[in-house]
Amino acid sequence: MTTASNQSNGAPVLPATLTDAEGPKSDDVESQFITFSIGSEEYGVDILVVREIIAWTEVTQLPNTREFVRGVMNLRGSILPVFDLRCRFGMGLTEVAKTHVIIIVYVQDKLIGILADSVSQILVVKNSEIRPVPDVDLVVDQEFLAGLANSEDRMVAVLDVEHLFDPEMLRDSVDKARSMVAKGESNGD
Repeated sequence: MTTASNQSNGAPVLPATLTDAEGPKSDDVESQFITFSIGSEEYGVDILVVREIIAWTEVTQLPNTREFVRGVMNLRGSILPVFDLRCRFGMGLTEVAKTHVIIIVYVQDKLIGILADSVSQILVVKNSEIRPVPDVDLVVDQEFLAGLANSEDRMVAVLDVEHLFDPEMLRDSVDKARSMVAKGESNGD
C-alpha cells in the first residue's frame, strides 16, 4: 500500500523525521532530564536512559571493588551494581538515609543503579540552551558532564552517563554481581 492510500484509509502515517526540511532543527529540539541532588548540587540525566527510580534499599557489598561501588541489589530478579555518585565525584561516601533514592539507568548495554540524595523534577530544555562546561577547576570531572542547563534560578549539571564509568570497570562490577549470586545459589543460599 502507498502512503496516499494509507492516508485515505485512515491508517496512521509515520511522523516526519528530524532531517526533513520542514522539521525542527536539532538546536530547537527539546531534551528532558531527570534532575536529582547530591549535597547542594543539582545534576540531570537524560530521561531516555532512566528506567525507574526507587527508594533506597540495602545493598550487598562486594569484596575488592572500588570505593564508589556501593554493592549490588536484586531488582525483580535482576542483579544490578549500585554506584555512589557522591563518592564517584570525590566527595566522600554517602551516609545513606531513608530519603535517598536509587536511579536505575541503562548505560553501556547494562542496567545499573546510581545513588542520589533525592530526585527533584523533570527538566525540559532546548538543546540550544545547554551550555558547554567551562574549562575551570570543578569538583566533578568535566568528562562526566555533557553540559550545563539553566532551570529558573538554578543551574543543572547534565551528566554524560556513558563517561561516568569506564566500560571495563562497569563490566567487572556486573560480572562480580552475577558471580556472587551464582555462588550463593550453588551454596543453597
